[in-house]
Amino acid sequence: MIDMNNRTQKHNVNSIVRPLPMSLREAAQHGWDQLDIIIVTGDAYVDHPGFGAGLIGRVLEDAGYSVGIIAQPNWDMVDDFTKLGKPRLFFAVTAGNTDSMVANYTPSLKPRKKDVYAPGGRPGLRPDRASIVYTNRIRQAYPDTTIALGGVEASLRRFAHYDFQTDRVRKSILADAPADILVYGMGETQTVEISRRLASGQDIKQITDIPGTAWKMKVKEWKERKGNIPDIIEMGSYTEVSSDKRAFASSFAAMYHEQDPIHGRCLIQPHPKTVIVQNPPAKPLTPNELDHVYELPFTRDTHPSYRESVPGLEPVKFSITTHRGCFGSCAFCAITQHQGRIIASRSIDSIVREATRMTRLKDFKGIINGVGGPSANMYAMKCTQWDKKGTCSNRYCLYPEPCPSLDTDHSKNIEMLEQLRQIPGISKVFIGYGVRYDLALLQPDYITYLCKYHISGQLGVAPEHYSDKITDIMGKPPRAVFEKFANLFTKINKEIGKEQYLNTYLMSGHPGSTMQDMVETAEYIRDTGRYSKQVQDFTPTPMTTATCMFHTGIDPFTGKDIHVTTSRREKKIQRALLQYRDPRNQPLVYEGLKIANRLDLVGNTWKCLINRKGRTQK
Repeated sequence: MIDMNNRTQKHNVNSIVRPLPMSLREAAQHGWDQLDIIIVTGDAYVDHPGFGAGLIGRVLEDAGYSVGIIAQPNWDMVDDFTKLGKPRLFFAVTAGNTDSMVANYTPSLKPRKKDVYAPGGRPGLRPDRASIVYTNRIRQAYPDTTIALGGVEASLRRFAHYDFQTDRVRKSILADAPADILVYGMGETQTVEISRRLASGQDIKQITDIPGTAWKMKVKEWKERKGNIPDIIEMGSYTEVSSDKRAFASSFAAMYHEQDPIHGRCLIQPHPKTVIVQNPPAKPLTPNELDHVYELPFTRDTHPSYRESVPGLEPVKFSITTHRGCFGSCAFCAITQHQGRIIASRSIDSIVREATRMTRLKDFKGIINGVGGPSANMYAMKCTQWDKKGTCSNRYCLYPEPCPSLDTDHSKNIEMLEQLRQIPGISKVFIGYGVRYDLALLQPDYITYLCKYHISGQLGVAPEHYSDKITDIMGKPPRAVFEKFANLFTKINKEIGKEQYLNTYLMSGHPGSTMQDMVETAEYIRDTGRYSKQVQDFTPTPMTTATCMFHTGIDPFTGKDIHVTTSRREKKIQRALLQYRDPRNQPLVYEGLKIANRLDLVGNTWKCLINRKGRTQK
């Protein structure tokens, strides 16, 4: 639990808010001659609740600790890692808001030309496998210091995992990095508790019981204690899961079912030189705790030392996080393993206070461009089972249809948006986050309300695919549900006299998808006019169900074999079929139609996708 009675909880809104220090001179301005905790991050330092390092830093400061930031250090030498000195308690290391390999490489494994979390969007300021690199440098500089890993990269690589860039199973990041403890999930509760215990004199090796953390056990100790530790699940060892795909799939399923703070059990995975122990997940923050965190005194800006803007700040600077968690459980998404399925929501009063403070910022233009969470319309929703039993381990909340135990009332969401609209100085409040349309259909007046007040001409939704076979594998609603929503959206906008459109997001190359499935989707796009430029190729990222499928060719929950597209050429063709109108894609489209035995779609009739090899059908 976060200490809600902390001395700095109620800050003076009129006082000068300083960003956390990035130099000893700045630390002195805070009155600190030594820092308790130093956060090392692969992102530029942005003092905004949408940036993990900035948020955790403010939470620790609020808990009474002196905190400094080392952002995007030069990892070729130790100098940048020593510029703030040695912390009294520990170094906290994060690769940043995204996994460093995802940040550095495209789905086709080419180096990215832009890093949105770097000043000016410059690439190359974050190393590959940043968590490991940073930890090694810190250990080189200060051999006896305590190091905690956290953030998305550490959280989703906490067990042996498939690594797309090397096409092999890598060890737990905690086995590869010389860190002492790993924080997974959002991390506020765990990080404050680690700080408290270290400050009280406890040795980091004794801190083995905090929920939401993983730690190392010596192989010898595990062999001695094995069989005598109650209520644990032993996963397949690294040796087993790295050489046997069925063992990998089985271990993934075992891990997946234990990611609940109520019924989740301790997980253990032996590695050649160490044993990784994961404690059950931390409980989500309460509404009061979430309110407290998001109302801390953020400047909502980059550190003043930067001369260039950080592109990743622009879309979120004037946005508001209303809740965390997602019970959608899409196969390609890792939120279930990071934020969890339980929705933790803020109070409306707190959200209104944050928006009101936003109106006082000198560069605020009256528009809040995002209000929500992983799915905008899950705000304030909950299940009657969550408090006592947690999330169900044998069924999904929304798939194949919404569970009757789930409270899907959008009334609180509408009330929250209505109050935001009434704040003086705010002219527009846009959703900006994805809307789960199968949920929205359960309360059509919510859709009407959005159309009237909270859409800036386009509403982003993610059907992901138009083949029911693939949406079934994804855990997404079938095409008929999307069609129902799309038709209702069109009807409502016509009735209220607005010209607004759906911006649909699609995915190619997802496990299970064959060339025939992609052609089916292309035909649907042709017939409905739902052509979209928002197409992404499936990228295997650590700890998602779809990545497990991609690596093993197995559905981890049924054990059945599943088709996987691994050829780069085939992946390019699948993506091209979704954007068959692009002249650059025509040779690939022709090749895909030939593979699918659908050359009937090449010609001059209305149904054809292209009129001859290399030419689009007009």
